[in-house]
Amino acid sequence: MIQQIVHNNQLLSIIIRRNYEKDGIEFFTPDDFSQQLAYMKRPKDYVIPPHMHNAVVREVKFTQEVLYIKSGRVRVDFYDETTYLESTVLEAGDVILLAFGGHGFEMIEESEIIEVKQGPFGGEMDKVRFQPVAKEKLEIK
Repeated sequence: MIQQIVHNNQLLSIIIRRNYEKDGIEFFTPDDFSQQLAYMKRPKDYVIPPHMHNAVVREVKFTQEVLYIKSGRVRVDFYDETTYLESTVLEAGDVILLAFGGHGFEMIEESEIIEVKQGPFGGEMDKVRFQPVAKEKLEIK
Protein backbone atom coordinates (compact mmCIF):
# COMPACT_ATOMS: atom_id res chain seq x y z
CA MET A 1 0.00 0.00 0.00
CA ILE A 2 1.13 3.55 -0.77
CA GLN A 3 0.01 6.29 1.60
CA GLN A 4 0.40 9.99 0.90
CA ILE A 5 0.16 12.72 3.51
CA VAL A 6 -1.08 15.90 1.79
CA HIS A 7 -1.92 19.25 3.36
CA ASN A 8 -3.11 22.34 1.47
CA ASN A 9 -2.31 20.57 -1.83
CA GLN A 10 1.32 20.05 -0.79
CA LEU A 11 2.71 16.52 -0.58
CA LEU A 12 4.30 16.24 2.86
CA SER A 13 5.16 12.56 2.86
CA ILE A 14 4.99 9.29 0.93
CA ILE A 15 4.85 6.00 2.81
CA ILE A 16 5.54 2.67 1.14
CA ARG A 17 4.10 0.01 3.43
CA ARG A 18 6.06 -3.21 3.82
CA ASN A 19 3.40 -5.23 2.01
CA TYR A 20 3.54 -3.13 -1.18
CA GLU A 21 4.33 -5.16 -4.26
CA LYS A 22 4.21 -4.49 -7.99
CA ASP A 23 6.08 -5.83 -11.00
CA GLY A 24 8.48 -3.48 -12.76
CA ILE A 25 9.47 -0.06 -11.51
CA GLU A 26 7.37 2.74 -10.10
CA PHE A 27 8.55 6.20 -9.10
CA PHE A 28 6.44 7.84 -6.40
CA THR A 29 8.00 11.30 -6.47
CA PRO A 30 7.54 14.10 -8.98
CA ASP A 31 10.57 14.83 -11.18
CA ASP A 32 11.22 18.13 -9.38
CA PHE A 33 11.74 16.56 -5.93
CA SER A 34 15.36 16.72 -4.80
CA GLN A 35 15.03 13.21 -3.37
CA GLN A 36 13.64 10.58 -5.74
CA LEU A 37 11.85 7.49 -4.41
CA ALA A 38 11.01 4.40 -6.44
CA TYR A 39 10.17 0.72 -5.97
CA MET A 40 11.52 -2.04 -8.19
CA LYS A 41 10.54 -5.67 -8.49
CA ARG A 42 12.50 -7.54 -11.13
CA PRO A 43 12.48 -11.23 -12.04
CA LYS A 44 15.46 -13.54 -11.67
CA ASP A 45 18.13 -12.91 -14.34
CA TYR A 46 16.82 -9.40 -15.07
CA VAL A 47 19.82 -7.18 -15.82
CA ILE A 48 20.27 -3.48 -15.16
CA PRO A 49 23.13 -2.52 -17.47
CA PRO A 50 26.21 -1.03 -15.81
CA HIS A 51 26.04 2.74 -15.73
CA MET A 52 27.27 5.83 -13.91
CA HIS A 53 25.63 9.13 -13.24
CA ASN A 54 26.77 12.37 -14.85
CA ALA A 55 27.84 15.38 -12.83
CA VAL A 56 24.78 17.63 -12.84
CA VAL A 57 24.52 20.86 -10.88
CA ARG A 58 21.34 20.82 -8.81
CA GLU A 59 19.88 23.36 -6.42
CA VAL A 60 18.46 21.89 -3.22
CA LYS A 61 16.20 24.25 -1.27
CA PHE A 62 14.70 21.82 1.28
CA THR A 63 16.17 18.72 2.84
CA GLN A 64 14.08 15.69 1.96
CA GLU A 65 14.82 12.46 3.76
CA VAL A 66 13.98 8.79 3.37
CA LEU A 67 13.69 6.50 6.37
CA TYR A 68 13.66 2.71 6.21
CA ILE A 69 12.30 1.11 9.37
CA LYS A 70 14.59 -1.91 9.75
CA SER A 71 12.99 -3.09 13.00
CA GLY A 72 10.51 -1.95 15.61
CA ARG A 73 7.54 0.41 15.48
CA VAL A 74 7.72 4.20 15.18
CA ARG A 75 5.02 6.86 15.42
CA VAL A 76 5.59 9.76 13.04
CA ASP A 77 3.83 13.07 13.68
CA PHE A 78 3.23 15.43 10.76
CA TYR A 79 3.17 19.22 11.05
CA ASP A 80 2.33 22.09 8.68
CA GLU A 81 5.37 24.09 9.65
CA THR A 82 4.85 23.90 13.46
CA THR A 83 1.09 23.16 13.59
CA TYR A 84 0.27 19.49 14.29
CA LEU A 85 -1.77 17.71 11.59
CA GLU A 86 -1.86 13.94 12.19
CA SER A 87 0.21 10.87 13.01
CA THR A 88 0.74 7.37 11.66
CA VAL A 89 2.62 4.30 12.81
CA LEU A 90 5.46 2.82 10.78
CA GLU A 91 6.50 -0.81 11.21
CA ALA A 92 9.54 -2.87 10.27
CA GLY A 93 9.87 -2.90 6.47
CA ASP A 94 8.04 0.40 5.90
CA VAL A 95 9.74 3.24 4.01
CA ILE A 96 8.83 6.92 4.32
CA LEU A 97 9.88 9.96 2.30
CA LEU A 98 9.59 13.20 4.28
CA ALA A 99 9.32 15.92 1.66
CA PHE A 100 7.89 19.08 3.24
CA GLY A 101 6.45 20.34 6.50
CA GLY A 102 7.57 19.37 9.97
CA HIS A 103 7.82 15.94 11.51
CA GLY A 104 8.63 14.27 14.80
CA PHE A 105 9.00 10.69 15.96
CA GLU A 106 8.41 8.53 18.99
CA MET A 107 9.74 4.98 19.23
CA ILE A 108 6.84 2.70 20.22
CA GLU A 109 9.32 -0.17 20.40
CA GLU A 110 13.10 -0.31 20.23
CA SER A 111 13.67 0.53 16.58
CA GLU A 112 16.40 0.50 13.97
CA ILE A 113 16.08 3.14 11.27
CA ILE A 114 18.19 3.77 8.19
CA GLU A 115 18.11 7.40 7.04
CA VAL A 116 19.08 8.79 3.64
CA LYS A 117 19.08 12.53 2.93
CA GLN A 118 20.97 15.15 0.96
CA GLY A 119 24.28 16.46 2.16
CA PRO A 120 26.41 18.06 3.12
CA PHE A 121 24.90 18.30 6.60
CA GLY A 122 24.62 21.90 7.82
CA GLY A 123 24.32 21.11 11.54
CA GLU A 124 21.78 23.20 13.42
CA MET A 125 21.37 25.50 10.36
CA ASP A 126 19.56 22.59 8.69
CA LYS A 127 16.51 22.56 10.99
CA VAL A 128 14.21 24.46 13.30
CA ARG A 129 13.16 22.61 16.47
CA PHE A 130 9.77 23.16 18.14
CA GLN A 131 7.52 21.65 20.82
CA PRO A 132 5.89 18.29 19.97
CA VAL A 133 2.17 17.71 20.03
CA ALA A 134 0.72 16.79 23.42
CA LYS A 135 -0.06 13.05 23.68
CA GLU A 136 -3.75 13.73 24.37
CA LYS A 137 -4.04 15.56 21.02
CA LEU A 138 -2.60 12.74 18.87
CA GLU A 139 -4.70 11.65 15.88
CA ILE A 140 -3.26 8.40 14.56
CA LYS A 141 -4.48 7.50 11.07
